[in-house]
Amino acid sequence: MTPSAVSSETARHASTATAVARVPAMGAESMSCRPAADDSLATVETPPATDDRSRDRDAEQAADPALDPSADRSAGSPAAASTQTAHEDLLRLRVVPARHPGRAVLAVVVGLVIAAVAYSFLTNPRWEWGVVAQWFVAESVIRGLLETLKLTVLAGVVGFGLGLALALMRLSPSALISGVAWTFSWIFRSTPLLVQLLLWYNLGYLYERITLGIPLTDVTFFDARTSDLMTPLLAAILGLGLHQAAYAAELIRGGILSVDQGQLEAASALGIPARDRSLRIILPQAMRAILPTAFNEIIGLVKGTSIVYVLAHAELFFTIQLIYGRTQQVLPMLLVATVWYVVITSLLSIGQYYIERHYARGAVRSLPPTPLQSLRARLARRSTSKGALA
Repeated sequence: MTPSAVSSETARHASTATAVARVPAMGAESMSCRPAADDSLATVETPPATDDRSRDRDAEQAADPALDPSADRSAGSPAAASTQTAHEDLLRLRVVPARHPGRAVLAVVVGLVIAAVAYSFLTNPRWEWGVVAQWFVAESVIRGLLETLKLTVLAGVVGFGLGLALALMRLSPSALISGVAWTFSWIFRSTPLLVQLLLWYNLGYLYERITLGIPLTDVTFFDARTSDLMTPLLAAILGLGLHQAAYAAELIRGGILSVDQGQLEAASALGIPARDRSLRIILPQAMRAILPTAFNEIIGLVKGTSIVYVLAHAELFFTIQLIYGRTQQVLPMLLVATVWYVVITSLLSIGQYYIERHYARGAVRSLPPTPLQSLRARLARRSTSKGALA
């Protein structure tokens, strides 16, 4: 090669080196090279500039090597060692349940009060528990109990059946029908139950005979003396049932009004008949609001049958009165009646819980647990917390 050729080649290489020096230093993997036109030199293409997020991420990885995905994750690296140490520290932590000192103090106080009351009931000889046990399942007491249950069922059917009809009448667009239902509720809610029972029992004083037929003609379908028809049982059913109907009408009406108006509008838009709209769409949804108050009314009706003693009808309380009037054991016999009323209301409360649970299926995501399920869950939580403490 001649000296002139060497100097020309050297000058070309020097100019190429100057161009390379002007390129910002980047990683080898971010630079791409392509052959030059004469296959003797390579030109370097610069990559696009990184954005602010990439620069922030690079700064964080430089400050904390554990955040660098390309960092060494082997067991011997400092980041892996620190992670392992933190995991072991978490495993050594002991889970301790939260303390509730106020709840514990209240539970102790309530427990002491219950223990004192129970001790008084069991050790006071004047309660005469032997007499209570003797009369609790006596034949006369059981007959009075069955009569109380019969009165409750018959009066409840009359009361809630008529109450449903009155509630629908109150919601009628007809002013006459709505006014009649309102007047019925107003009269029977304004009159004491005892007065209504005595009025029905003495109806024969106002009307000597009861006759059913076609007015202004001689056609008669039924004719009887009022005193022969109005027995203590019938007077009790009418008095309790009509009195209950006035209250049942209002609670059923309130439950119906609690249903969203859009349900009724959607049913009407689908062309569902009015009867099916009420019985199949509105009432099942209203039952969730009706049931709690309705069961309160039924429980009150059970206890309200005790007032029928003024008619000398042999229900539970009247039977108890006859017994303690003969034996002079007043408090033990009243305790017998009290225990039976508690048993009846307890059974009604259990039935209320399961019926409300049934009607809650379309309103809640998960049904409330039964008492047995609650007991199992509580025992499971207690065993789990004991295992954690161990």
